[in-house]
Amino acid sequence: MQSLWNDKKAQDFQDDQLQLRAYSSRLLGENDQLILHGGGNTSIKVSESDIYGEQRDVLYIKGSGHDLKTIEVDGFTPVDLKYVKKLATLEKLSDSEMITQMKLSMLNPNSPLPSVETILHALIPFKFVDHTHSDAVVTITNTEGSVEKLREIYGDDVLVLDYTMPGFILSKYVYEKTLELDWQKTKAIILLHHGIFTFHDEASVSYQNMIDLVTKAEDYIKEKGCFDVDTSSSFKSDPALLDLAKMRKMAALKMGESCILKFKDDPLSTSFSAKEDVASIATKGPVTPDHVIQTKRIPAILGKNWEEDFANYIKDYQQYFERNQSADLVCLDPSPRFAIWKNTGVVVMAENHRAAKAISNIADHTMKSICWGQSLGGWNTLGEKEIFDLEYWELEQAKLKRIKSVGQLQGKVAVVSGSASGIGLSCTKKLLNEGACVVGFDIDPKIKSCVDSPNYLGICVDLTVTEEIKNALAQCIKNFGGIDILVSNAGIFPKSAPIKDLSDELWEKSVSINLSSHFKLLRETIPYLEHGMSPCVVLMGSKNVPAPGPGAASYSAAKAALTQLARVAALELGEKGIRVNTVHPNAVYDTAIWTDEVLNARAKHYGLTVEEYKKNNVLKSEVTSSGVANLVFQLTTDNFSNTTGAQIPIDGGNDRVI
Repeated sequence: MQSLWNDKKAQDFQDDQLQLRAYSSRLLGENDQLILHGGGNTSIKVSESDIYGEQRDVLYIKGSGHDLKTIEVDGFTPVDLKYVKKLATLEKLSDSEMITQMKLSMLNPNSPLPSVETILHALIPFKFVDHTHSDAVVTITNTEGSVEKLREIYGDDVLVLDYTMPGFILSKYVYEKTLELDWQKTKAIILLHHGIFTFHDEASVSYQNMIDLVTKAEDYIKEKGCFDVDTSSSFKSDPALLDLAKMRKMAALKMGESCILKFKDDPLSTSFSAKEDVASIATKGPVTPDHVIQTKRIPAILGKNWEEDFANYIKDYQQYFERNQSADLVCLDPSPRFAIWKNTGVVVMAENHRAAKAISNIADHTMKSICWGQSLGGWNTLGEKEIFDLEYWELEQAKLKRIKSVGQLQGKVAVVSGSASGIGLSCTKKLLNEGACVVGFDIDPKIKSCVDSPNYLGICVDLTVTEEIKNALAQCIKNFGGIDILVSNAGIFPKSAPIKDLSDELWEKSVSINLSSHFKLLRETIPYLEHGMSPCVVLMGSKNVPAPGPGAASYSAAKAALTQLARVAALELGEKGIRVNTVHPNAVYDTAIWTDEVLNARAKHYGLTVEEYKKNNVLKSEVTSSGVANLVFQLTTDNFSNTTGAQIPIDGGNDRVI
């Protein structure tokens, strides 16, 4: 493991020890072999003057909800060190009372709640304390004869302690086990199945001890010849896309909310899924119980009859709850968070894309650690009851509540065509802001980068070519698992020409893009919409449908036919619960086709200023692409759950339409 410590950068923080603490914490957080998605914690002990000018010993510890990868000084919570340290001398302290005492110890009420391991950090008599969930170290603790292995690796430099439930129980246990410990001869504490603590009065030494000790664990694994996980049995998988859509819906129904599904066919995922003993080795438990709140205790194992296997996982989880529950607990949703699909790959399921990314990363580290563990004598995790206790620990559940995303469309997947600019781009941004994952289709290559969001996937596709549509939808399904919303927006406004001068080329191009491309996209999307959550389609019509103008025959006819297509689709898809509605915008001037030159020319033609021209409607209001996007968004929500086959104008009130 490479040290990232930079003396020159660290020197910049020598006059601000809390800044130095944040700096070395980020170094740990940047390495996913040490820290995964908010895991681990760090602290620093300092002496500060209070408002009366009196010195007080203060512990700054990582606040709950902060990630070491990005933490700044405001992510650390100051607590009264003497007060917190004394808590370890109590015989008993309930979880709720511990949190109360943590709040009472806080010296800044505006800081985040301090880590549940605050007392433990207070007990360690060094200025800097670093705690990580190192893959290599924790993997070794999850093998047969782990204590002997750790003694072989570290000798007497490290204190090895049994696993104990986090919180006050763990702090009390460490307190009792270290009463006679010679701290000066101890470089670290390793908690079996949990992680490693290093400490020192110098930030650089505490950090370097972490790197050195983890490197020793990695070297041990290398000596056994199993550090580089064998993925030679990997293959390129091609699962049935409809199976992924069905699986996503099954998961969502059990979660009680829409969800994202991500299919993983990388070498690690496929080779792991092909292991003959995968059902045995993958269902012993997580690398560390800390992962359970994100991944559940074990993944689902799916075979050829995956639907039956999925249902059996649900039953097994409910039985797991019944075996371990106490009277005051309520069973969480029983859906798996990831599944090993035998000889196919790995499937991740989560309430949003951020959670899916976290679960995907944890799954990768879990598979790697299991391979290491098997080669080191056998993967041997904590028992079911210990993992259950952490999964249903009120303090862990509180973390989940804090990181819940907001947005009416969380877990929904939308496809928006013609989304590289104009109305399509506005629709994409609006749906993203409301929590949806959005896949943008456009022939313009900038579609791939026109939005910067982890919830966005832009695909360059010619929507007049069926095969390209199919390939684009396949990418959508593999990335997000299904489709709930289709906003069919792609279109062009051909050069104005009277019918007698309208060429075959202009006519056919308008029909191809403004009608046929929508038909092809709708046709290919329907099978996935049938397995969507509250599925709906919004087709982008035009004011020209109810009120056409001269010189726009090819455009008006294509949009009118598109509207008729939408009406038929509403009739056909209603029994599947798929709503189909049409929006008729007009005079949306903040789009690419309305340049300043064109606007000035049109305003001059009508004897109006540009501002008057933009508001030349009954309401005297300007219609914008974001306004159209807001209407489209509303049509995707439950506000319109009983509306289908509708045609809705958004034109500020056009007298001819009215």
